[in-house]
Amino acid sequence: MFLVLNNDRQKINFLKPALPMIKENTVTQEKFDALLGWLDQNREAAGQKYEKIRGRLIRIFIGRGCFEAEELADETINRVALKLPQVFENYIGEPARYFYGVADKIHLEWLRKQTKLKKVQLTDQDNYSEPKAEAENEYECLENCLKLLPLVQRELIVGYYKEEKGAKILHRKELAKKMGISTSVLQIKTCRIRSGLQKCIRNCIAEKMR
Repeated sequence: MFLVLNNDRQKINFLKPALPMIKENTVTQEKFDALLGWLDQNREAAGQKYEKIRGRLIRIFIGRGCFEAEELADETINRVALKLPQVFENYIGEPARYFYGVADKIHLEWLRKQTKLKKVQLTDQDNYSEPKAEAENEYECLENCLKLLPLVQRELIVGYYKEEKGAKILHRKELAKKMGISTSVLQIKTCRIRSGLQKCIRNCIAEKMR
């Protein structure tokens, strides 16, 4: 996904693949804090465990051939956060294992989604205008929602996704160092911002479709 801000093209590829996976329920700050508390009572240790679990989830999805690995990992974490009140008291064992079990279900959902997309592509090859219009709506909504963010948050989320591949890791480490925080805390901050952006974009697109 491409976004033009201040006449400077910035590639932001973190929203479009995630949109179809986002449910109506949203992970609030309270739910996210509860999730971290479940991982560890120590905030810093919880952040490190969160980062480790997320990295493992990404590798699992990559190993299964999912090109949306990062987005699927985030959806898995969101799903766990939403289900946490139901499993907190009765679940026995390492919390990380519960994430991996949910990841299996997310993977099956993704496979079904890919199958449906292939069928649509085969049976509706003449409809070219709709995907273009949908993409334009997403670009417009992304720009509008970014403008609604406080300047500090907008600069943070754009900067976080500025680079790609190997350069992305180094860039995020430098960004965390510049802010005086760990990479795990940086990841948590951007996750919160992105969750709000996705909700804003979803509502925006729904308004355009009415």
